[in-house]
Amino acid sequence: MKFSILIANYNNGKYFKSCYDSIIAQSFKDWEVIIVDDASTDNSLELIKNLIDGDSRFKLFINSQNEGCGFTKRKCMEYAAGKYCGFLDPDDALFSNAFQDSVTYLEKSKYIATYSKLTFCDENLNITEDYAKIRQIDNKKDFFNSPIQVHHFFAFKREAYLKTEGIDPSLKSAVDQDLYLKLLEHGNAKYLPVRMYKYRQHSQGISQSSSKEKAKESFAKVIFNTMKRRGLQSLHGKTIPAEYHNAKEIFDLLEYQNSISYRLQKKLRIFVQQLFS
Repeated sequence: MKFSILIANYNNGKYFKSCYDSIIAQSFKDWEVIIVDDASTDNSLELIKNLIDGDSRFKLFINSQNEGCGFTKRKCMEYAAGKYCGFLDPDDALFSNAFQDSVTYLEKSKYIATYSKLTFCDENLNITEDYAKIRQIDNKKDFFNSPIQVHHFFAFKREAYLKTEGIDPSLKSAVDQDLYLKLLEHGNAKYLPVRMYKYRQHSQGISQSSSKEKAKESFAKVIFNTMKRRGLQSLHGKTIPAEYHNAKEIFDLLEYQNSISYRLQKKLRIFVQQLFS
């Protein structure tokens, strides 16, 4: 099995058909789909079962109770058998080249992961714009993906994931950031500047202010845990606290990224990396 596409579903029956259709339309055909449902209370399970009935490439697992995103995505990885993996949210969709372009590059390179352009869409998956801030990263100990530069579609080698401690099952949000930062401790990721991922913006997403604050808090905790895991005691002259207190304290530590000298040095390092990659 070459590619495992991983879907953690909770109450996304309304949008799942377009997600499914985008997988079926992939130009690359050697794949499996792992779906873990987090005890949905809508019509998700009925719809998913009807769609995948008789297709052995789809494997459905169901949590006995609602556990949250981190737990469910970790379960997805436990069931995956592919050489390469990638997460697809059930309310989003892929461009038909996503698997092929990711696998083609990973097969011939030393990189452990690739990531693509992220394309924003309205609720009906009509394209609105590409997210402008995704770019090639400078993967150093002080890289924490804040502001966001790595996003969907993120494809990675399963063998690299197995070297990490795995996705934090306690996380309710910032789960992808936890995954990215752990993987990047075991190799580099290559930005492929092509469209692969359709990100659906809708009223049930994380756009609500209360959800944004919870996501920010979770991301700060992920960054703090990453700092500790990497053995960092200070960042550019600022001491990292021994314990986590609040998101503001963590994001204040990252203010050095706004300095002109830091940004110029980062651009130069990335340029040199790409010359010799």
